[in-house]
Amino acid sequence: MHQDFDMIVKTLPKRKDAHIHFIADLHLGSKEHMGEAWSKFCDSVLDDPNAYIILGGDLINNGTRNSVSGPFDDIIRPREQKIMMAEMLKPLADRILCAVPGNHEARSWKDADDDPMYDILCKLNLEDIYRENIAFLKIKLGDDHKDPCYILTVMHGAGGGIWTGAAVNRNERFGYTIDGTDALLVGHTHKPYVTQPGKIYIDPYNNKVSIKPLKVIVATSWLDYGGYAARKQLLPSSHAPQIITLHGDKKLITVEM
Repeated sequence: MHQDFDMIVKTLPKRKDAHIHFIADLHLGSKEHMGEAWSKFCDSVLDDPNAYIILGGDLINNGTRNSVSGPFDDIIRPREQKIMMAEMLKPLADRILCAVPGNHEARSWKDADDDPMYDILCKLNLEDIYRENIAFLKIKLGDDHKDPCYILTVMHGAGGGIWTGAAVNRNERFGYTIDGTDALLVGHTHKPYVTQPGKIYIDPYNNKVSIKPLKVIVATSWLDYGGYAARKQLLPSSHAPQIITLHGDKKLITVEM
């Protein structure tokens, strides 16, 4: 198994904008899972030759006997969730750039030393782009050294996530610790948003100090409101998938929601 700090390197077509879809918090198996919206999304990816996917965890709900939401809350048994997710992703396998698990997949780590996310990636013959905690992804849009190159850091995220401000502070603070990344992609909070704090960059070779942007992109969830979220008085959040565009003619990241 590859270690977290083993960088994943992908070279995509030259001078083509790459449309990145960061997918997290699907929760397949939950009563609130937005199955119709997910199915339409998968079709839209196949229709776009420049679309790619990054998987950010919690793809399945994976209720266990010791988890906050148990297996009897799910409408699909956990083992079937894993099989179904692998089948759903099979047509998209060549579009997946990297994958990390979430806290719902981690439920099985404690109980049985099993990682459903890794099993899904193995089923797709993509275990080389799986990382257990955090992934560092280098994307080049062309194979020339002058072509735009992007560094993305991907993780599921942590924390309660009840207050949006707390989640923003946590993610931006962590983003500051990673020198050289262009964007931090996080899930977990079920609240889609994008912020762009600046980082002071010191270039000792050219004696220059400049400000470089850091995109912090938090994925939407694929859940209708209700169930566990309502019982725990969590705040509703809107479903707003993002398209992260890595521009091919110049180094620029834009996010459309």
